[in-house]
Amino acid sequence: MFSLENKKAVITGAASGIGKAIALLFAKQGAEVHILDFNEAAALEVVNEVVSQGGKASSHGCDVSNQAALVTIFNSIGAIDILINNAGIAHVGSLENTASEDFNRVFKVNVEGAYNTMYAAIPHLKINGGGCILNLASIAAHIGLVDRFAYSMSKGAIFAMTLSVARDYLHQNIRCNSISPARVHTPFVDGFIAKNYPGKEAEMFEKLSQSQPIGRMGSVAEIAALALYLCSDEAGFITGNDYPIDGGFITLNN
Repeated sequence: MFSLENKKAVITGAASGIGKAIALLFAKQGAEVHILDFNEAAALEVVNEVVSQGGKASSHGCDVSNQAALVTIFNSIGAIDILINNAGIAHVGSLENTASEDFNRVFKVNVEGAYNTMYAAIPHLKINGGGCILNLASIAAHIGLVDRFAYSMSKGAIFAMTLSVARDYLHQNIRCNSISPARVHTPFVDGFIAKNYPGKEAEMFEKLSQSQPIGRMGSVAEIAALALYLCSDEAGFITGNDYPIDGGFITLNN
């Protein structure tokens, strides 16, 4: 089950964190993975890790806010089976302390970036006779989080775009779903804590972990496993859905 043999997957933001975990798992399951990331050196390291484990991978340096560059990259890759829209950035702030340049930066990467990538990918999914798109949304698309105004805006847009694409491409055999993680332990989280709470890293890590009712953060491997299912043939009857993977945050944290 959950084999990706003879499938070609494109994963944005796969040089670290969740995207990297997805790339490694998909390659292990037989997919040829194409890693798109702004950090070309880190992306190449992931490629080397995949290859060292007997998998197939290529890296492509890119800025997802540049549609023309993405179109060129996808044209070079050709027909694809899977697109994972994972690239994104965060921002901390309420509406009043979110500057317009910060709002626009988050929009350009998270929202426009996902649009650009799907715009570039859809023709190649159609050539392939169909496939699937998986977008990384967030619990912020569903509930109010303190000081996450711009980020919540962007993830709400991801959720809405997912529904629209799923509807528009039903008859092209292109499925489109999203997943909404709560806090996941990644290098980004460690860096955020170290930068904002020097000397209190262990205390803040525990506090952030306990904000999930289950009592811990998610792991990148758990997110990758859900992504694998939703992009596999076993999930062929699933489209137009969002899947919270949140340790009970949305329904139990009240």
